[in-house]
Amino acid sequence: MKLKTLTSRTWGNVGYYLSFAGTRNQISAPKLVSHAEWLGYLERAFNKDGVRVLELGARAESGAVRRPHFSHAKYVGFDFYAGPNVDVVGDAHRLSSYFNTDEKFDLIFSTAVFEHLYMPWVVAHEIQKMLKEGGYVFIETHFSYCSHERPWHFFQFSDAGLRSLFNSALGFQLVDSGMCNPMRGYFSGQADEYLRFRPINELYCHSAILCKKTREVPDFEWSKCSMDDLVEGSRYPLPGEHGAEAFSDCVGRTGRAGATWSRR
Repeated sequence: MKLKTLTSRTWGNVGYYLSFAGTRNQISAPKLVSHAEWLGYLERAFNKDGVRVLELGARAESGAVRRPHFSHAKYVGFDFYAGPNVDVVGDAHRLSSYFNTDEKFDLIFSTAVFEHLYMPWVVAHEIQKMLKEGGYVFIETHFSYCSHERPWHFFQFSDAGLRSLFNSALGFQLVDSGMCNPMRGYFSGQADEYLRFRPINELYCHSAILCKKTREVPDFEWSKCSMDDLVEGSRYPLPGEHGAEAFSDCVGRTGRAGATWSRR
């Protein structure tokens, strides 16, 4: 009985891994600020005398403290709650109200914060207000990740979604973006019957963007942005361009015996 159970489980695992054999990820990781590289890049670029650095979500809740990486710069930690590594307590949706007009920053960054913002587009505008002209913003968040810190887990972002927030109309020039740490998944036995145990491709844990503020936009309003300001001239795929394949590109098929395989 034990041998039979082990064999069944082993074949189940083999089937799971074979379901993703040959898949290739379509989206590239950031060249400068991937998950493994972003902190080192920011430290090299901004840990200098006279540089002002603001971290959103700076509280050392998970043990990660980034202040030492900016030991030569003027580092300010901002968070919704008071705690270790926090200099200013407040709501990022009102970021500019906590600082004087002459306290702008050369770099504003956050990691694993934007998914918890109830109006991230408002925070993008607030960041723009608090950056010096020529300053930089770096944001890393999640595209595919488990539900966490509920009920304040509001959004997940693609690289294109982040660019729509930090767009040219708001005065931002794209420096680098992408998604990294590819993942593979499958629908569980609790899913709708037609989806059960089907593999899922094109999942990425992290999405990130690095932008430069090129100009002031004193009268910015989201309602006045044109579509091309936000999507950079791209368009949703034309009818029939992908058709039914668009879904199966991401979700594999299920065999009669419950085995799964990718369409690629």
